[in-house]
Order: sequence, then C-alpha cells, then structure tokens
Amino acid sequence: MNNIIKSFLLIVIAAGIVLVYSSAYIVDETEQVVITQFGKVIGNPVTKAGLKFKLPFLQTANYFPKNLLTWDGDPGQVPTKDKTYLWVDTFARWKIVDPVKYFQTVNNELGALERLDDIIGPSMRNLVTSYPLVESVRNSSRPMDTFDSMDNENRKRAQYKINLGRDEITKRIEKQAREKLSQFGIELVDVKIKRINYIEKVREAVYNRMIAERNQIAEKYRAEGMGEASNIRGEKEKELQVIKSQAYKDSQKLKGDADATATKIYADAYGRDPDFYAFLKTMDVYTKTLKKDSILILSTDSDLMKYFKGVDK
Repeated sequence: MNNIIKSFLLIVIAAGIVLVYSSAYIVDETEQVVITQFGKVIGNPVTKAGLKFKLPFLQTANYFPKNLLTWDGDPGQVPTKDKTYLWVDTFARWKIVDPVKYFQTVNNELGALERLDDIIGPSMRNLVTSYPLVESVRNSSRPMDTFDSMDNENRKRAQYKINLGRDEITKRIEKQAREKLSQFGIELVDVKIKRINYIEKVREAVYNRMIAERNQIAEKYRAEGMGEASNIRGEKEKELQVIKSQAYKDSQKLKGDADATATKIYADAYGRDPDFYAFLKTMDVYTKTLKKDSILILSTDSDLMKYFKGVDK
C-alpha cells in the first residue's frame, strides 16, 4: 500500500514539474513575446524581461527580437534621369515595434526581410531614376577639384547645381519605405546608400576619359617643362659665352701686359750693350741657318760674316 502511495506521489510531482516547465518561459532584455493559443493571439505582447507563465500545452510563446536589425539589399543596376546606369548598394536598420501586427502579417524575420526587399528596393530605384547622376553622388554645389578647361586664362573649376543631393534622396527613400512598413509592425530606423558605382561599360568609359584628361594635363606640364628647360639652357649658354668672352679678354690683356713687360725688360737689358745684343742675335742666326752640310756664298763684306773676319790689331 505504501509503495502505491509513493508511486502516485512521484507521478503527481513529475506531472507538476512538467506542467510548471511547460507553462513557464523566460523573456530576455532583447526579446518580446506574443502568446498564441491554437494560432490566435492571446492578450498583449510581453515586452518586459523576466520569468513569465502561460497555459501549458495550449498556449505557445513566440519570440521576436526587440533590438535593432539590419537589412542588406542586393546591389543592382539603376538608370539615372540622364540615362547613366549606376550600380547601387543599400542597407537599412529596422526594429519590431508592434509584435502582434508583425506576427499576423510577416510572422518571422525571413518574411520581414522579403517585405523590406519589396519596399526599400523599389523606393530606392524610383528616387535614383527621378534625378540626374550628380544628385545621387553629391550633397552640395561646392566647386569640384577638376577644371572645365586647361587654358590658364579661362581656367575654372567644374561646378554643378545640386537641387536635392545624396542625403536628401536617402531621406526620401527612408520616408517612402517607412510609411509602407508601418502596416507590418516594423519601424524603419534609417536607410543608407552603402556604395554607388558605374556599371562596367560606363566605368571603363569614365576611366578612359580620366586617363585622357590626365594625359592632356601631363602633356601640358611636360611642354611647359620642356619650354622652361630650353629657356634655362639658353640662359646658361648666354652666360657661358659672356664668361668665355670675359675670360678671353682678360687673358689677352694679361698676355699683352706680360709681352710689354718682357719687351721692356729686354729693351732695358740690351740697351745697355747694343754690341753684345747684336752678337747674341747673330749667334742665334748662325745656330738656326748654318748646319753641318750648309753651303753659303757670301761676299767678304757681308754683315753676316763679320764675326768670322780677323780682328784688327
């Protein structure tokens, strides 16, 4: 009898534990719960964290995140108003503000992401295609760093008039999408354009144009450099000729002064004894003209032979 009572008590305790376990659920700080019974929502959503209870077996706790969630759209080609195709990549942040409506419409995060794809993507395309390319890539009419013309006299920085700009277009995308997503219990926090790029064909054409512009600038600077180099070489040659002329003039003056000084010294030296000077010059003539096999026919009264004559006593 006692064994039967003990078994019954154990069964009752086990059933109680199962009932408590089935009825209790825990809500985290980042979660919110919608209680359903046979697929129908019961009561208000549970948004406060803690230990909660529900009817066991009959009711189900459906958990939904309460923090910010992200949506990353698929990049795609979008034509602008001026018929330029862009590769646009967007992303958004969103959160569940009405879990009951969210559960009844999209049911889960996968369904919510599909709705975001269907709403944010078209809104982005509508706004980008409604404005020229420059509106999607710039925020102000500030003059650009590039120039309209390479002519120094007419050189002006390229400038475009911006009516909306990229930030305002993004805000309008966000506004359009937020109004449509509210019916699903979703609040769109923000939308951002992560990246804008040209499609491959347009990008290649743009790169070629940029290369041509840079080559034109390089050729201009190269021509200016060559002209400046020619001017420098011309000035160098001019200065070199001036230096050479001045050096030649100075050298000739020095030579003239030296020759004059030497002539004066010779004149002073030989002027003291003219006969000795005449003797030295004659000896110099003998040395240069009379060789071993030289034959001269001269008269006896020639001045050249006067030193070969006998000396009068």
